[in-house]
Amino acid sequence: MAHRTWGGRFGEGPDALAARFNASLAFDRALWREDLWQNRVHARMLHAVGLLSAEELEAILKGLDRIEEEIEAGTFPWREELEDVHMNLEARLTELVGPPGGKLHTARSRNDQVATDLRLYLRGAIDELLALLLALRRVLVREAEKHLDPLYVLPGYTHLQRAQPVLLAHWFLAYYEMLKRDAGRLEDAKERLNESPLGAAALAGTGFPIDRHFTARELGFKAPMRNSLDAVASRDFALEVLSALNIGMLHLSRMAEELILYSTEEFGFVEVPDAFATGSSIMPQKKNPDILELIRAKAGRVLGALVGLSAVVKGLPLAYNKDLQEDKEPLLDALATYRDSLRLLAALLPGLKWRRERMWRAAEGGYTLATELADYLAEKGLPFREAHHVVGRLVRRLVEEGRALKDLTLEELQAHHPLFAEDALPLLRLETAIHRRRSYGGTAPEAVRERLEEAKKEVGLD
Repeated sequence: MAHRTWGGRFGEGPDALAARFNASLAFDRALWREDLWQNRVHARMLHAVGLLSAEELEAILKGLDRIEEEIEAGTFPWREELEDVHMNLEARLTELVGPPGGKLHTARSRNDQVATDLRLYLRGAIDELLALLLALRRVLVREAEKHLDPLYVLPGYTHLQRAQPVLLAHWFLAYYEMLKRDAGRLEDAKERLNESPLGAAALAGTGFPIDRHFTARELGFKAPMRNSLDAVASRDFALEVLSALNIGMLHLSRMAEELILYSTEEFGFVEVPDAFATGSSIMPQKKNPDILELIRAKAGRVLGALVGLSAVVKGLPLAYNKDLQEDKEPLLDALATYRDSLRLLAALLPGLKWRRERMWRAAEGGYTLATELADYLAEKGLPFREAHHVVGRLVRRLVEEGRALKDLTLEELQAHHPLFAEDALPLLRLETAIHRRRSYGGTAPEAVRERLEEAKKEVGLD
């Protein structure tokens, strides 16, 4: 039992299966950089308050440098029986520097140690995600601008039925807005998690004369957490990050779903780049949008991580419980999933080949300009609800006759209502209708250009 840091209390070692079940090294070794950083700061604090001599501090810092070199070189002797990253680093430090290594854990527990590591890790991970979100938002802005001249128009949908025509640029900017909010959620989560649990020890604080403000400052936290029980027991910061990741992945999934639909023969609006598609093992003609399908599917994986951790913490008594070991694996997986999905979409979107003529024909079909006629009658003074019924009857007749709106003559329009005049006929043309939606946030080219210029400034492309 000598190799186990907690072995003094026990007369025999754990069952082999129990030891494997208990170990977290397979996933928490990802926190080694944060653990080394924390160890260095903690050691300097212990020296500053008189709990380590200058010689002991020097030995510890040199030992930690050696450990960092070993890990980066791939020669560090990781040992599962030591359970986790913290005890692996501490055991190796003691092997390298002797008794000073055993003093490093003074005034600290693994409970506050792991909570601190995880917050440090999430700070860095969020910074990476924010950079990737910015890159993808820039791609969306560039794609929107590229498809404004000439105008690319596609049918907008409600209930997956053709509704009204919209600009493709407007579609790109819709996802831009979603991703902007996603970035804001991550920024908010980072702000709230940026407090230091270090020094809370197991749950009750410590009797040693530590300086928690020093360690918080040196680790880049805005302050130490104010309650030791809360510091070691709470994982709402991880849940908040997972919630932001979940919403972000849902947005990416929705984009992927639309592109999958638009790339089908039935829609035919877009072709996915070969580099982001695969073929069939039996059907030579197939081109499958596998990457988009996996992004869509992996949204469920991230949602599962959020639900899973929520279930873990929902009934935990204060303070620390081993259940909280289950926070890292789903969280790390969700971070990696979202990160890779952002990278893939940023690379995929510029390679899409949009079929302008096919989209234009689809936008003209399905009676998507019927609302223009109803609006026209309302502008002439007819109550909109009555105008709605007039045009609805008109559409029903055209459906029965198998005709399109653009086939209507002025006489046929006036037969349905006398308020129709010559100036109603241009409304049956797509290019006229799309320019009428010029309200703030609308899909008219001038309105979209205004929003595009704002977006360019926001992402530094002006």
